[in-house]
Amino acid sequence: MDNESEIPILDFSKSSGVILTEGSEGRKEMSKKVREAFENHGCLLVKCDELLNPLREDLFTGLKSLFDLPEETKQKFFSPNAYRGYTNKGDEVPHADSFGIYDAHKPDTIDQDFVDLLWPQGNQTFSKALSSMTTKVRELSLLILKMVVEGFGLPQQYNSDVEQLNSYSNTRLTKYKLPENNKDSEIALAPHCDKATLSLICENGVQGLQVLSKTGNWVDVNIPQNGFAVLVGDMLKAWSNGILQAAKHRVVTRGDKERITFILMAVPMESMVIKAPSELVDDENHPLCYRPFMYEEYIYYRYSTNELGSVEKFAGL
Repeated sequence: MDNESEIPILDFSKSSGVILTEGSEGRKEMSKKVREAFENHGCLLVKCDELLNPLREDLFTGLKSLFDLPEETKQKFFSPNAYRGYTNKGDEVPHADSFGIYDAHKPDTIDQDFVDLLWPQGNQTFSKALSSMTTKVRELSLLILKMVVEGFGLPQQYNSDVEQLNSYSNTRLTKYKLPENNKDSEIALAPHCDKATLSLICENGVQGLQVLSKTGNWVDVNIPQNGFAVLVGDMLKAWSNGILQAAKHRVVTRGDKERITFILMAVPMESMVIKAPSELVDDENHPLCYRPFMYEEYIYYRYSTNELGSVEKFAGL
């Protein structure tokens, strides 16, 4: 097992003294580190005290209550759309209960379509924590994507590209099931790459995330309590012409403490055409890796074939 210290930890907290305003030297230096981490590992860890501290307790208290609801109540949150609604033992997250919510940053969406459905009496504390967290993490996702643009030295016009790559959010709330018979055993979920642009993950203090290193070893990713794991998904890999690596990852559950996670997947508009900037295409060093494609075409492919992390099969040249 490789050591988790291989995964870079970047401190975005104001208390760190790093200034991340656009054009600052601190931002330029951090942008280089973001690019290097995504090239070498497909992921990074980011600390951001100010984002999590006021929300964390309310969020995870609410998530525990959510997963403690009766099964028939949870099943009320149904969606015919792929990767939305409530699932247990789904294809991408077997051995887990999971809720997929689009645009959870909108309070009306959260209350009318989710919280009030499961708690007819309302649950304003959880509703506010969930919508606030989603809003703040969307902003963090866009900041990191703009750092990718800066890290590549691309013209600012490509900020509009990454804004489109960050158009929507799929908030996924997941509780992973423990081994039933032997607490010394473990369950490893199927390794996969996310279909998203970026995935930002925080959890309730119970670790379990692992990423596959370039050497073929599984690396423990110990998410800081005041931060997130940030994973490159298939869309950012394709947009970067394969320079940035999509993190193949899995979750391993063991012991007797249940792991609960908040995950925000930043995704493009379905009609967006994923196409690498010409500046990232070089016939000698970085020939074009993927044909241009619409995001909705890839989603249909992933859903209909159940291929986990297959952008090469779908669009590779």
